[in-house]
Amino acid sequence: MVYFTDSHLDASIVHLGELGVLLLMFIAGLDLHLSDLAKSGKVSAYAGTLGVLFPLGLGYLAAVTFDNTPQQSLFIGLILAATSVSISAQTFIELRVLRTRVGIGMLGAAVFDDILVVLGLSIFIALTGDNPSGLQGVLLIAVKMIAYLIIAVFLGVRLFPRLGEWFDSSPISQGLIAFVFVTTLFYAWSAEVLGGLAAITGAFLAGLLFARTPVKDTIEKGFSTIAYGVFVPIFFVNVGLSANARELSSDGLWFLLVLSLVAIVSKILGSGLGARMSGFNNLEALQLGVGMMSRGEVGLIVATVGITEGLITQELFSSIIGVVIITTLLTPPILRMLFAKPTSPTTSRGEKSKQPA
Repeated sequence: MVYFTDSHLDASIVHLGELGVLLLMFIAGLDLHLSDLAKSGKVSAYAGTLGVLFPLGLGYLAAVTFDNTPQQSLFIGLILAATSVSISAQTFIELRVLRTRVGIGMLGAAVFDDILVVLGLSIFIALTGDNPSGLQGVLLIAVKMIAYLIIAVFLGVRLFPRLGEWFDSSPISQGLIAFVFVTTLFYAWSAEVLGGLAAITGAFLAGLLFARTPVKDTIEKGFSTIAYGVFVPIFFVNVGLSANARELSSDGLWFLLVLSLVAIVSKILGSGLGARMSGFNNLEALQLGVGMMSRGEVGLIVATVGITEGLITQELFSSIIGVVIITTLLTPPILRMLFAKPTSPTTSRGEKSKQPA
């Protein structure tokens, strides 16, 4: 237990919390169903893309108004562009509307949203982090990212299903979970060192690829125990220890309120407009927009990367944590009010919905 002496405790929490971030992003990828994109491709693309652009732009304008630097303001906009897939999906499941066309559309839009935000975060860090490449390195960064993604996806598609089944049937105790754990760490490391991407991008990609394997359910059960039982709580503890409401000045409190309003309105407007452009009626568009409103763990992860990389100040971080909490708490009750009204029970293809039991 020397590792947990007073002199090492803070560093221990930080490092274990960073591991929790990687596992959380892996689970976020594992929970996504890419087949939903095929079922609702139009609304997924429109609502997901506009659900990123509106918060990004309005968040930037709001942050600049409070005398933040352009770099800080752009990063704040990127945080507001995030959406929590797990929280939104869980809320829809509780309301028994996940398989309606609003629910399917929201899932698909969340996939687009997550991928755009994670890749945007990687590009932002590559250009403005501790060792920025500058504009002259943009092309090289793009080539490295594309090459890494192609190779990583190719290896995952070809090897993960067979290796997953082999480890699942092997006599090695918890062999499958150990294999997935090591692979996730390797993807996180290789994304940052070889691909010029953020480590969370690699973990997220590993989750997406393992979601396609026959052993996905076994992985989810075993990994959830490790992640939510040990590492993810430490991540949230680290976030809580990092946020200090006493550091908020009077201007900081006003910024928190304004940013919360912008976060709510921009996501509803962006995703809702995308849904309307895809043929949803006003109520369905509003339901989908509110379903995308919660920032949850993805917003926390992006904010944590920002404070770690020195992209935002401690006061800004505390304000952003407040925004994440507010949007997460408001989403379920607003959705319950909106779904008290009748909604279409069909998917975006017009097929009859299958409500979960």
